[in-house]
Amino acid sequence: MKILRTLALLMLFSLSSVTAWAEEPKLPAEELARLVETALAGNPELKSTEARWQMFKNRIVQAGSLEDPMLMLKIQNGVVQDPFNFHKESMTGKVIGISQQLPFWGKRGLKQEIAEKSAESYKWQVEERKLELVRMVKETYYQIYYTDKSLGIVAKNIRIIDDFITLAETKYSVGQGAQQDLFKSQVERSKMLDMKISLEQRRKSLEASLNALLSRSPETAVGRIGDFEIKPLQLSFEKLRTTAFEKRPAIKSLQALIDKGEAAHKLARKDFYPDFNVSLEYMQRDPAMGNEGLDTYSLGVTFNLPLQRERRHAMVAESDSEIRMAADELDSLRNGIASSVADLLATLERREKLVSLYKSGIIPQAEQSLESAVIGYRVNKVDFLSLLDSRITLFNYERELYESQAEYMMGLARLEATVGTDPVAAAAVQTTVLPADKPELLPVTPAASASEHSQHH
Repeated sequence: MKILRTLALLMLFSLSSVTAWAEEPKLPAEELARLVETALAGNPELKSTEARWQMFKNRIVQAGSLEDPMLMLKIQNGVVQDPFNFHKESMTGKVIGISQQLPFWGKRGLKQEIAEKSAESYKWQVEERKLELVRMVKETYYQIYYTDKSLGIVAKNIRIIDDFITLAETKYSVGQGAQQDLFKSQVERSKMLDMKISLEQRRKSLEASLNALLSRSPETAVGRIGDFEIKPLQLSFEKLRTTAFEKRPAIKSLQALIDKGEAAHKLARKDFYPDFNVSLEYMQRDPAMGNEGLDTYSLGVTFNLPLQRERRHAMVAESDSEIRMAADELDSLRNGIASSVADLLATLERREKLVSLYKSGIIPQAEQSLESAVIGYRVNKVDFLSLLDSRITLFNYERELYESQAEYMMGLARLEATVGTDPVAAAAVQTTVLPADKPELLPVTPAASASEHSQHH
């Protein structure tokens, strides 16, 4: 009777739901949208990038402004023997003047354009940093999800192996089992405990990483991650690539640098023309030596002679190199985006098919195999090691199911960062919190084939 009770308990645990948690977490479920909002609001690296953009933005007005006018006050033709006697010499006068530096026509506008394009480049770097930050938050979020699911599966299997150990001890005590069965089950339990310790440590590391991204204390507890649905991504490779070329902030940043280089090239050409200095002076003279002391004025224009042509040719060459450098970086980025989009689509297709395969085929078959092994073990037609192997096989498949789900969502996060906009909304991928003990996964429709992606690329 003791053996029968143990076998009944064994079957109950062996056929339990694949998503059962060892303990119901006390912390509330984390919401991804709220975590992303917190990261965007408080991340110090993002704030630093925004401050740099504001710094360059404030240079625009400076670049387009004229130099301050110069005010001149002087005594002209004063007598050294009597420096403050303005009636002794008729040429002595008190002078007030003003001068203004005027760059050649078009230079000031080009300087302002250079500053504007430089600021625009940093502006798009802020948006690029936001995309990167959101990607990191989402990837960490789904890594925590997979870790939590793995911990739940490990805890469930530890309980089941404990029942295996009890069963092995019972059968061994009545002479129906082998001592090696007991040792094997104890070894598997120790391996599960080792895996549990590693997963708990990984969970703490992921919590610290997520808290750093959110600018929170490293010890802030992160609640469990709710289950979610995945739906096929409906956007094609060509559509995603076109969207990336239009929306990706990094592309816009490099394009702004190209525009900046072109403006610098025009300015370098303008430097072959002189700048001007316009001045106006008024001299007041007192009567002296029988003269009436008539007041006089001076009006003049001075300009530099652009004779250092070698230096100016070097400035033109520098701007040309700047344009080529930014253009080559832009071409390289576009090639990288196209390659990444194709690779991510292939990865998403693979993970999508794996989720469908595990849910509809592999895991149900593994459960049936385990059930058959339990029944066979009851009538001594299956040995203990085969029973244990069936349980471990199902354990591995359960973990691989959640790994594929997490990798699919992380792939979407990487695709969002690559494309520059959210493909989740376009693909109708919705994340919802489901009861932990009743997961529901929608059927997965395969996306476009990787060969089609490569053909488009």
